[in-house]
Amino acid sequence: MSDNKWEQPDAPPPPLFTGKKERDLVKQVNDELIERVIGQTILYYPISLDKTNYHDLYGEAIKKTFLPPVRVYALVDWEGSETTSTNFGIDRHATITVHFHKRRLVEDQDLYVREGDFVQYGDDLYEIVALGQPNELFGRTEHKMEIVAKCSMARKGLFDGS
Repeated sequence: MSDNKWEQPDAPPPPLFTGKKERDLVKQVNDELIERVIGQTILYYPISLDKTNYHDLYGEAIKKTFLPPVRVYALVDWEGSETTSTNFGIDRHATITVHFHKRRLVEDQDLYVREGDFVQYGDDLYEIVALGQPNELFGRTEHKMEIVAKCSMARKGLFDGS
C-alpha cells in the first residue's frame, strides 16, 4: 500500500517575482528614470530634531531649526495655484505632490520624509502637510516603493532656512 499522506513543508516557497534580485532591478530602473530621464530635482530641508525646541505637552515647535538642504531627485506634480479673495485681500495658494522613491531616500541618502519638513521646487518653498505610501512592489505589502508628499506653498517669512 502506498503512503499518500500530505506533509506540510517546513517553510513556504519564496514569493514569485519579489526576490532580492527583482527588487534591486526595480530600484535600479527607477533610479535611472528619475535621475537621468525625468530629472526633476528639489531641495529637501529636514527639521533638526536636536536643535528644534518642541513644546513638552503638544510636541509642536513655534520656531523650527533646519539641517542643510539635501538635493533629491523626485517626480513632482504641480497642481496649480488657486486665488481666493477674503476680507484681508487676495490670497494665492499653490500645491504640489512629490513622489519620492523610498529605497533611494532611505538606503542611499539616509533621508526620512516627515510632515512639517520643507521642500524647494523652483523658486518656491513648500511645506509637507500629508504623507502616503500608495504603491507596493508587485502587490506585496512589505515592499512599499513610493512615498507621496502633499505640499502646500509656504507663506513669506514662515521659512528662513536656518
